[in-house]
Amino acid sequence: MGQAIADYWSTGKADRLRVLSPLFDEDEIPVPLLFRSFEDMPLLEQKALRMTRGRTLDVGSGAGCHALWLQEQGIDVTALDISSLAVQTMLQRGLSKVVQGDFFDLDDGPYDTILMLMNGIGIVGTLNHMPRFFAQLDRLVAPQGKVLCDSSDICYVFENEEGVVELPDGDGYYGELTYEMRYRKTRGKSFPWLYIDFETLQAVSAAHGYRAELLCKGPHYDYLACISRNQN
Repeated sequence: MGQAIADYWSTGKADRLRVLSPLFDEDEIPVPLLFRSFEDMPLLEQKALRMTRGRTLDVGSGAGCHALWLQEQGIDVTALDISSLAVQTMLQRGLSKVVQGDFFDLDDGPYDTILMLMNGIGIVGTLNHMPRFFAQLDRLVAPQGKVLCDSSDICYVFENEEGVVELPDGDGYYGELTYEMRYRKTRGKSFPWLYIDFETLQAVSAAHGYRAELLCKGPHYDYLACISRNQN
């Protein structure tokens, strides 16, 4: 993804950014989508950006479209991405604070707002890794701070012709997927990705001393949630 972002920024065009998963047909991320303006963002993302306050961390910033808009509004925002090429592109685009690294290695809190948009909470990987996620929130989120994240309930994938959802048998959570990305001749390593339904997010949050609030729903099983410390 970082190479595709850098190509598009430098030349105005990019090849296909392909996404493969055993559960789905081959998909493609339109690279210009990563450079979209506020007006072109989904309503869930617009709402999250408008709710952002204070010192902010934008996780998985990519080309920096969210962080750039926040910076223009005077928000103290730090853009975080694991790709060096994405980081270079964001700096060239004018972002003041950009960090290359893994969210789970970061230790420069506290933040008043943490953004995890475009299914950003998926970096948790599996449901069993959620304790690690909340342990990191303990380190990074200010006492009155919040995490704004969107995800999707992908139960629709398992809907049969009669409209009945038949979840797969097994011990794993149905929202745990494995992805691989390809761009030109570069084939990335496969990685786990988590889509978590809101009820499960709410229950896991409560078990770790946090509160998950459903802010709004999107048009296709997606939703925006706010995670904050349980003040009780």
